[in-house]
Amino acid sequence: MNTNGNIYTVIYSTVLVVLVAAILAFVAMSLQGKQNENIKRETISKLLGAASQVDSTFVIEEDADILGLYAENIKDAFFVDGTGEKVGKMDTGKENKNSIQVTSTSDLKKQNDILKKIEDGEGDRISELALPVYVFDINGNEVTVIPCYGAGLWGPIWGYLAIDSDGSTIDGAIFDHKGETPGLGSKIADKPFYGKFHGKTFNLDGEKVFTVAKPNAITEPEHSVDAISGATITSQALGNSINLWAKYYKPYLAKAAAAFKAEAAAADSTATGIAAPAAEIAGIK
Repeated sequence: MNTNGNIYTVIYSTVLVVLVAAILAFVAMSLQGKQNENIKRETISKLLGAASQVDSTFVIEEDADILGLYAENIKDAFFVDGTGEKVGKMDTGKENKNSIQVTSTSDLKKQNDILKKIEDGEGDRISELALPVYVFDINGNEVTVIPCYGAGLWGPIWGYLAIDSDGSTIDGAIFDHKGETPGLGSKIADKPFYGKFHGKTFNLDGEKVFTVAKPNAITEPEHSVDAISGATITSQALGNSINLWAKYYKPYLAKAAAAFKAEAAAADSTATGIAAPAAEIAGIK
């Protein structure tokens, strides 16, 4: 074959492209397991990072066994639908830390797509939801961690909020992004920003559950945090994401808060030797 001819050039280029593609595909498949493991560890780090803010003495060291720490402090992990009913469980790794199951950002995106369809009125899709819930015991403090996910200025943004047993108080928060502007929108991942969420509350009785906005636009400070200066779009996008996800977690959070209140009332009545009325324990006035 004439090595200087067009046919040779085409054949040579085709073989080279196929060979390189095959090598890249093989490498990608070989590294898939490691990549998934790294994603899981990163998610677990974020979950623990949010939950641990309930207790300042709970410190996660840089060289900590993340999987072991998670398995030690997680109480339960499951999914709920839009009515607050449990629809599935995740392996907490109590018996084998390597079997821990957590949701990835791609899983959160799928749920976010369903939420947007519900908001757009595309049929009754409440039952299709499988929203993840993680319940931790941090030095005796029970805290529930729920995620949020949405579109930022340049790509997806997501985060995890640690909610107190009362179902509304935020004990901690942590956020991340794929490509927000460095020094501006990227600050959602910095402690000076997410630290503002500690002690804030969800407005479970209102249409607007939570807000991230400029100071002059905030009307309910207890249910809001200030937007990042110069990153209005990213801040508002994060606020919208938190509000949307919290809206569909409300049924579960309300049930969890009622159960906690009933349990506390029952424990108190046992300690005092006085049986509390059933209506009082259930929170009915």
